[in-house]
Amino acid sequence: MISDETIRQALSHPLLRSDLDVLGKKYEGKVRDNYSSADGKRYIVVTDRISAFDRVLGTLPLKGQVLNWIAAWWFEKTRHIADNHVVSVPDPNVMVAHECELLPVEMVMRAYLTGTTSTSIWVHYERGERKFCGHDLPEGMKKHQRLPHPILTPSTKAAQGDHDVSASREEILKLTGMPESDFDTAAKMAAELFAFGQKTCAERGLILVDTKYEFGKTKDGRIVVIDEIHTPDSSRFWFEKTYTERMEAGESPESFDKEYVRRWLKDKGFMGDGPIPEIPDDVKVEAVKRYIEAVETITGEPFTPNLEDPGPRMSRNLGL
Repeated sequence: MISDETIRQALSHPLLRSDLDVLGKKYEGKVRDNYSSADGKRYIVVTDRISAFDRVLGTLPLKGQVLNWIAAWWFEKTRHIADNHVVSVPDPNVMVAHECELLPVEMVMRAYLTGTTSTSIWVHYERGERKFCGHDLPEGMKKHQRLPHPILTPSTKAAQGDHDVSASREEILKLTGMPESDFDTAAKMAAELFAFGQKTCAERGLILVDTKYEFGKTKDGRIVVIDEIHTPDSSRFWFEKTYTERMEAGESPESFDKEYVRRWLKDKGFMGDGPIPEIPDDVKVEAVKRYIEAVETITGEPFTPNLEDPGPRMSRNLGL
């Protein structure tokens, strides 16, 4: 585990945004800067921006490197289940991918009744709703309890600053106009990826609670996984060894994903609307330590940070 001092060194030059327009047309997402080149490639710069409650909240040091590293690891481990868009990883913050046409849906897989955001299954259940995205939910369940079986709860892809909307298969098809065959292919891939992710995490003493997948269509019409997979940004992880004990004590499960930041913000009264509280350095360092612990636990390998100024380093590694 890297030291707090090392993480604090990275606070001095966070990767808030990139300036690599020479690569192609730029699209800036909540966390990733994307450059579409003339030769059909997409250069994905994973920044240190942190997003929660559908808002960009600031930066966490080294976060982009951690996410890029674990996403590349999972993409390689899951190629036997679903093809993906990865071409190469030339820099700690950069992934080169095939350009794809984005499917207008996020495939969210859930295995537990939990969450804090407006799209979460627990918030709906707490309000008394017993149907979520087309799935009937049993009466008498508790927060953080395991669902009878994993379910798919897709959501729309909201523009930056807007909120995603969770909906059933039929509602998503009406809202997006996407072909049924595309939805069903992506849904099948999501279920198989989630089952593999749960099994892999369980072998390491972790619970993969829920996650989201994004899919795109290649120029030859294949549907592939894009963006990220089973990262601490796209997924929720709990420690298996303390789950039962904490549930019986009425406590939240022990986690090491961006839920830590969400909870800190919620304690400050922030739920997505209004001014964003400034996240103190101590909270940033603790959040990054949890990200690193997550990826090291999952991979069984040490994370080695690069403390160079990311701008010049990316340009050098990309041959610009």
